[in-house]
Amino acid sequence: VTISKTGQLQLIDDEGKEHKIKKDVTLKSMHPTSVSGVDDMIRLGDLNEAGLLRNLLVRHRDGIIYTYTGSILVAVNPYQLLPIYTPEQVQLYTDRRLGELPPHVFAIADSCFFNMRRNRKDQCCVISGESGAGKTESTKLILQFLAAVSGQRSWIEQQILEANPILEAFGNAKTIRNDNSSRFGKYIDIHFSKGGSIEGARIEQYLLEKSRVCRQAQEERNYHIFYYMLMGMPAEQKKILSLGSAAEYNYLTMGKCTSCEGRDDIQEYAHFRSAMKILTFSENDSWEIHKLLAAILHLGNLDFEATISNNLEGCDILSSNHFNMAAQLLEVDTKALELSLTQRSFMTNRESVSKPLTSEQALGGRDAFVKGIYGRLFIWIVEKINSAIYKPPAEGSTCQSIGLLDIFGFENFKQNSFEQLCINFANEQLQQFFVKHVFKLEQEEYARENIVWTHIEYSDNQRTLDILAVRSLNILSLIDEESHFPKGTDSTLLNKLDKTHSKSTIYISPKNDHDTKFGIQHFAGPVFYDSKGFLEKNRDALSLDLILLVETSTNKLLKKIFHSELSTNDTKGRVLTLCGQFRLSLDALMKTLTACQPYFIRCIKPNDFKKPMLFDRELCMRQLRYSGMMETIRIRKAGYPIRHTFQEFLDRYRVLLNSTVCDPKTVRTNTCQEVAEDDWKIGKTKVFFKDFHDTMLELKRDKALNEKALIIQKVLRGHKHRKQFLKQRSAAVVVQKYWRGHKGRKLYRLGFARLQATVRSRQITRQYELERKAALLLQTQIHGYFARKEWRRKRDAAILLQAHIRGMNARRLKGFSTLCKSQYLTQGSSGLQAFLSLQERRAEELAALERQKKLEEVLRQKKEREAAEQSESITDQEMVDTIFGFLPSLVGGQEGQAPTGFEDLEGRWTALEEVDLDDAPMMEDLPEEDYDDLDEYSFSKFASMYFQGAATPTHIRHRLRQPLLYHEDESDVVASLTVWWIILRFMGDLPEPRPQRIPRSGMGFAERSLQKDVASRQDRRLSHMVGLDQVSLKSTWRQRGCSRETGLLFLRDEIYCQICKQLQENGNRSSFFRGWILLSLCLGIFPPTERFSKYLQSFIRLGPAGYAPYCAERLRRTVANGVRAEPPSWLELQATKTKKPMAMSVTLMDGRTISLPVDSASTSKEVCQMLSQKIKLQDTFGFSLYVALYDKVWSLGSGREHVMDAISQCEQEVKRKGGKEQHAPWRLYFRKEIFTPWHDCSQDSVSTELIYRQVIRGLKFGEYQCERDDVVKLAMKHFFVQYGSDSSMENTKTVVQDCINSKLLEAKSESKWVQMINTAHLEGPYINSKNRAAEVKAEVVDYARQKWPMFFSRFFEVIRTSGPPLPKNKFIMAINWTGITFLDERERKLLELSYPMVTGVNTVREGKQSVCLRTLKGDFMLNAVMGGDIVDLVALFLAGLAERSLYAVALQEVNRQDDPTFLSFKKGELILLIKDDDFSPSRGWLKGQNERTGQKGAVPTETILILPTLSKPTNEVLSLISLSPDQRKTIINNTLRGTAAERVAPATLKEYSIEYFRPPTKDVNRQVISKNVAPERLWAHSREPIRQPFLKRLGCNSLTALCAPILKYMGDYPTRQIQNPLELTDQIFGPAAQNEALRDEIYCQIIKQMTSNNNRYSMEQGWQLLWLCCGLFPPSTSLMKHIQRFLETRRRETLASDCLLRLQGALRTEPRKLPPHQVEVDAIQQNSTQIFHKIHFPNDTEEIFEVSTTTKVRDLVRSIATNLRLMTEDGFSLFVKTPDKVLSLNETDYIFDSLRQITDWSKTTKMAKDGGPVNVSYMVFFMKKLWINVVPGRDLEADRIFHFPQELPKYLRGYHRCTKEDLVQLGALLFRVKVDNDKTQFPMIPKMLKELVPNDQLKAMSADDWKKSIFAAYNKQAGLTVEEAMVSFLKVVFKWPTFGCAFFEVKQTSDPNFPDIVRIAISKQGVTIIHPKTKDVLATHPLNKIASWCSGSTYFHMTVGNLIKGNKILCETSLGYKMDDLLTSYANMYLSETRAQRPRTQRY
Repeated sequence: VTISKTGQLQLIDDEGKEHKIKKDVTLKSMHPTSVSGVDDMIRLGDLNEAGLLRNLLVRHRDGIIYTYTGSILVAVNPYQLLPIYTPEQVQLYTDRRLGELPPHVFAIADSCFFNMRRNRKDQCCVISGESGAGKTESTKLILQFLAAVSGQRSWIEQQILEANPILEAFGNAKTIRNDNSSRFGKYIDIHFSKGGSIEGARIEQYLLEKSRVCRQAQEERNYHIFYYMLMGMPAEQKKILSLGSAAEYNYLTMGKCTSCEGRDDIQEYAHFRSAMKILTFSENDSWEIHKLLAAILHLGNLDFEATISNNLEGCDILSSNHFNMAAQLLEVDTKALELSLTQRSFMTNRESVSKPLTSEQALGGRDAFVKGIYGRLFIWIVEKINSAIYKPPAEGSTCQSIGLLDIFGFENFKQNSFEQLCINFANEQLQQFFVKHVFKLEQEEYARENIVWTHIEYSDNQRTLDILAVRSLNILSLIDEESHFPKGTDSTLLNKLDKTHSKSTIYISPKNDHDTKFGIQHFAGPVFYDSKGFLEKNRDALSLDLILLVETSTNKLLKKIFHSELSTNDTKGRVLTLCGQFRLSLDALMKTLTACQPYFIRCIKPNDFKKPMLFDRELCMRQLRYSGMMETIRIRKAGYPIRHTFQEFLDRYRVLLNSTVCDPKTVRTNTCQEVAEDDWKIGKTKVFFKDFHDTMLELKRDKALNEKALIIQKVLRGHKHRKQFLKQRSAAVVVQKYWRGHKGRKLYRLGFARLQATVRSRQITRQYELERKAALLLQTQIHGYFARKEWRRKRDAAILLQAHIRGMNARRLKGFSTLCKSQYLTQGSSGLQAFLSLQERRAEELAALERQKKLEEVLRQKKEREAAEQSESITDQEMVDTIFGFLPSLVGGQEGQAPTGFEDLEGRWTALEEVDLDDAPMMEDLPEEDYDDLDEYSFSKFASMYFQGAATPTHIRHRLRQPLLYHEDESDVVASLTVWWIILRFMGDLPEPRPQRIPRSGMGFAERSLQKDVASRQDRRLSHMVGLDQVSLKSTWRQRGCSRETGLLFLRDEIYCQICKQLQENGNRSSFFRGWILLSLCLGIFPPTERFSKYLQSFIRLGPAGYAPYCAERLRRTVANGVRAEPPSWLELQATKTKKPMAMSVTLMDGRTISLPVDSASTSKEVCQMLSQKIKLQDTFGFSLYVALYDKVWSLGSGREHVMDAISQCEQEVKRKGGKEQHAPWRLYFRKEIFTPWHDCSQDSVSTELIYRQVIRGLKFGEYQCERDDVVKLAMKHFFVQYGSDSSMENTKTVVQDCINSKLLEAKSESKWVQMINTAHLEGPYINSKNRAAEVKAEVVDYARQKWPMFFSRFFEVIRTSGPPLPKNKFIMAINWTGITFLDERERKLLELSYPMVTGVNTVREGKQSVCLRTLKGDFMLNAVMGGDIVDLVALFLAGLAERSLYAVALQEVNRQDDPTFLSFKKGELILLIKDDDFSPSRGWLKGQNERTGQKGAVPTETILILPTLSKPTNEVLSLISLSPDQRKTIINNTLRGTAAERVAPATLKEYSIEYFRPPTKDVNRQVISKNVAPERLWAHSREPIRQPFLKRLGCNSLTALCAPILKYMGDYPTRQIQNPLELTDQIFGPAAQNEALRDEIYCQIIKQMTSNNNRYSMEQGWQLLWLCCGLFPPSTSLMKHIQRFLETRRRETLASDCLLRLQGALRTEPRKLPPHQVEVDAIQQNSTQIFHKIHFPNDTEEIFEVSTTTKVRDLVRSIATNLRLMTEDGFSLFVKTPDKVLSLNETDYIFDSLRQITDWSKTTKMAKDGGPVNVSYMVFFMKKLWINVVPGRDLEADRIFHFPQELPKYLRGYHRCTKEDLVQLGALLFRVKVDNDKTQFPMIPKMLKELVPNDQLKAMSADDWKKSIFAAYNKQAGLTVEEAMVSFLKVVFKWPTFGCAFFEVKQTSDPNFPDIVRIAISKQGVTIIHPKTKDVLATHPLNKIASWCSGSTYFHMTVGNLIKGNKILCETSLGYKMDDLLTSYANMYLSETRAQRPRTQRY
């Protein structure tokens, strides 16, 4: 209001016009809320029509088109595109409360979505308004928002969205009021899953305006599809259909408007075609639709010429091309078409009569035919769309839905017809629905709840509806009735209407009798309808002639759309009229809307000129008035639209109440007043609030929840810290107590010690003085004694000397006198001779001759003895040859055929290396025995001391009556006498029994020699001669135990004594030498006891010259290496001939055979050492000697095992099988048996070569099993090792024969293997690499070491005597480089122990048969025959690992924060050891780093425990080490054993079954048969499948499908065929994974089968099922405690504790979605609770990682990144490669669920193609997915493993645009990567060009030019390493804008300006469209500009820009899923960053 110059008041309105104000006019100031407008019109101060109108006007001028009226949205059509429909706006309004942000259609859509999920009730949104008000656009926007907020970006969402372009093309047209007016109504019902994702939709269509096809008003167009087709269809197709421009067709030019401003028909046609493809319309479908549309246009151009025939008016069709084309397109006969259009047939009583039609009637018939075709085509298209987007819900399942009603608006034209009446009737129904919901129901609710309320008057249109459709004889029923009268006309109809309703105020009668118009007073105003054509339109019937014409057509689509007419035979039946059909569908719609919670959007048209920024007040006021907006505002302002029942209010807002009850009868009102402000009401059963109350309550609720959460956190944290404090305080008290005690004791000991020292010093001093005096006295006495003794000795010596001298002198004197006397007698004897007689002389002569003979005899005997001594050696050899002449001359290990699996080594034998057995020393040089003291140990002396009775030590030839030595056991006595008998027979001292002649066909040389030379030795072979002690020892041990060992040792002495006795004074030379041979054999088998040892050595020393040293050496070796366990072998008998070591051949795995000298005492250790020295093997550990016989192979190890024992066992086995012992086909092999944990192939090439050959042989003969891809890789590496870069097919065949097992060759032909391996060799990384063969061999060895640790293990049979319980006490202990594993007889793992878990090992007894294994899981006492070997091996590994370990754990806390030199740490923390020279370990200090803090410093060695491991220890190990032994013992007891009470009474489901199980079924037959049997126990084991579920709540549905697989898996149910365990687990857990109600049932059925089950196998399988189940999903709360008790009372079971841990983990995580994966089932079937999976990397490497059941993809990604030491895991992802796809895994999914989903999908697809069951192989890759924050050189490990291998293929495929200089530089870098510094590869550049230069640039230069340029650049880059070259390559590519992009070649059909084939690049910047040939950028779309995207089977769709007029891009590609996933990942990454910057409270 202003004052003019004249002083008058004047008013300036909103348009700036001035108005003079009269004096008598009173003015009222405008309310402040009306000045600038408000968001919600309820808050208007001026609550009148002017206030409402001004509010909309002000906001419209500001570009704000949306305004609230409570929860009702008023939308004013802006007639322009506003920037408020972007993806940012979608994100902004997602998950927001109504009113929190400015009004928007997105806010209504979000409220619909949120209330649907919160209240679990269907929603609907009614969008109303006049034509042109924007209803269709609002519908599309809500659809776009719901698709976006669903968050799935699924193909079904895009299909629902793309249904709109098709429906608009066929159902929308340009009118004078709206350029895109919907000429039909539609209701879109969108279905959502429980998670809120769109699952499908269904579209209902109402009353298409078919008349528009034939005629249009001025300035209006026909339906869009005709103009789209004519403008956008290719010229070739238009020519086929004979189509031209729109101006050529009558049906398109009636409105004299063929174009629409602002609408591009060409572009719209492209979108239409894209939508058709997305909605699964085939090309044939599209072509058939176009044919019908073209036929309609051609029919419209037909002209009829009037004719008269037989005095009847008729017509003919003027000949034209249009007529012929129409017949051709409709595929009917031209004559039939002409007759159908120009004649009408009808039936009389007798015959069919044809009547010609006038030209006017013919035109009408043609138009009816055209409308029939178009209308039915539209219906078929809607049904086709529904078939694509609608999926009927499964039986019993429920889903929520949101309905969108977009129906024609109220219409009032100058000429209104039947269609307008139906449209306005529908709008009357919707208005009544609005009135009823907003006014009637609301006020009735207030009255019912006794709410004080002032009634608000409103405009009710019920009277109009009564006149139109409710009352009897209503207008619509009268139209129907008149339509059924054959003679009914529009005039008769108008008369009936006027007659029936003329008195009504709603009905407006015609002005006069000639007027054909009548009026209806609608809620929006009066509308006058022209009754002309009403009945014809209502009948909507085609003539019988046209129906018959369609029946004759060959056009399938035409017949399909007329299917209902063609299928009915009742032509006289009453057919529903168009009005009747519309009323039925409208009634169904109203029922659907009534069942939903509605939202209303009132669309307002601001002007009739479709102009932006133009606001027609009158028009807008009229729309506001008839829509009841004023009354709506009043009732919304005064009313309470938000209402909750007491229980709902309590459930929702309990956190705000101080009560658990919400009832005004029991709770005071002020309780709720504390929650809400004033102006709210409490009714009888509900609480009523206003809109702002709901927002306020929700905010308060969120705040209260946060506060309560903080309180819970505070209490829990307080509890936790209190508990920790109390624990620390109690610990501190204990420490103080002990410290004070220690300190007191220390002080006490200090004073007491001083006193003790003083007293003791005095005592010692006194004692010393006394002892000194006594010593002096003793010394004086001793000195005197010795002096006297010496004097006496000297005196006695002098006397003796004197006596001898005197005697000598006397004897000399006496001799002299005797000599003188003899001389005197001689001189006098001659006289006596004369007196001797002749007889005496003769006797003297005879005596002299006798003496001479005796002397000659003595001399002869002496000569014979000397001759015998000279020829003794010859006789010895002759004797040996005589005895052992039957033995063949052989080398050990070459007899017979090679064992199974080693034939290849036999065929490749090399010449044996010669060994001089005379000079060959044994390995152990033992010290020579000292024989000086053996003189006193004669055998005769031993016999005199120990022989029984009168036994002599000399040779005899008769049997003994008793043994030589005393034996306590009677069996030893018998054995001794038997041995004596055998010895006598062997030595020939006892005649042999006559051999029984057995007729034989032939006789071997050995047998003939045996009978000829040494008679029958059948009873003297091996065990009968020298093996009796071993045989007796084994039998007696079996019978009486080990207490017999001492007696058997004396039995060995008995054997030696008997042999020595027979050798003593044995004059029979043959017997003598046989005895020494027998003795030498015994000396090689067992030693004597210590009692007899020296006597035997003395006896041997005096033996024959050839045998004494030989036997002495054998005795020395046997004593050194221990007793043998088997009798001597044939090879030892042969060695006895030569008395030299035996020659034995040992075969290496590379085919070489080496001969080695061995003797009877040789051990495997000695043989391995000799062999290692022979082949110069340095890394000897783990190589062992193996013996093979037939198909058996076993290890002799490299320790104390006797080699000849194994040979003897082989010979006995051959004899047992009926063969000849001397020809036993045994072989010895030298193989790798076990690795050290620190094995390094680079240390010894000889070792690597042997192991490599062993691995290749193992592959060939099936010893090592692996997957096909791994076999190909190993064969490829063997190819390179054997032939290098040569890739000929002959070499490939050789490699196949070397590596591929026969079974694999049977499964796949040799040619396929040759092709696969040759391809792998050519494409592999080695053919052009710098790798040497030795490196590749090392790779193979390392692979075998990692892949098959159990195959490289040492196995020991052990028996557990004490320790933690295991399922079995007798098992096998496997020791390998990974740890110690306990296995049962089926090789299932009972327990796995890594070396950090082993704290010590030692033997307990002297016999080394009892081993104590101390571990963190308890101490095991194990009995093992080779206990010493176990201890040595484990101790070696522990010591070696500890020496090399870099990990230690703190045993106590060290806090030295004041001195940085020292490292501070807490008890139990991990310390990383740093091995340098800073600190000396010998002085007790090490340098370490605290893993938690990262600090470094000195660590005292006594405060840490070095862990024996080379990798980081697990958390379990660290936690167990940090505990005290008592705590560990408690945990182990609780985990493994359980309490005694629990072991006695294991828990069952009996108690649970009483409350939750159904009662047992009553079987009459069973009761009769088992009358006295106890009732059925549902909770206990049964072998009979159940017929009903256990749980009551599941009802009586049959669950045999679940029960039977459980019984089959556990073995409790017989099956004809062995089923795959995975199939059974799928049947068991699949339904429960999808249906939560079945989970408890599964638990109950499994536990039932495990209760009172005595079948061990069944129980093992049951535990496997329970283990799987506990990891998949948790049970309900009521069942949980029973399952926990069941598990806790069975802790002795191996899997019980793990089941309990998995169950607790399942409670903390969400359940799995799919049944177990194959890897999980395989793991538990092997009794392994650890699951490992192989991960591949882009650089062709791979590693194995541990994966648990609940590991999510992101967890595994993080674990891999940590293991590879990457700087960050951002952007990395896991991919699964199947034979046909590569799919990225969602990081939030469980890894096994993702793998299972992909493999199942692949199986289903492949099964559909191939049929039958299939197996799908897959590989998991870890690669870079999102290239964010990638800077080459920052993370070298990521550059080497990921960035370079992933970017290189893109570069070589020519995806980047680069300069020639870059090409040369990159080529040189790639050449360096290939060959490093090897310039000899320079000539290979032309052959390598494809690996150096992009494909599209190869012809840019000649090969020679490329070579020169690349080599020149290569020389400039001298000094670069391969890794540096990779980084340099990346740095160059990094500069290009396409670095890190993912490229896709696609076919696009959206933009005609682009080529058909384009290249799409997706990166962090967005989507770039590139020309594939020129590489020009055609378009770039940032991520924030991409509104939506999705993918189908062969399509990818993307919308760029605004949601309304966005640019749509449809691509045909099979990689759409990859593009979709990549875009989604980038968008989610940016979205998460945005959310992190803008945190907000979530809605609950």
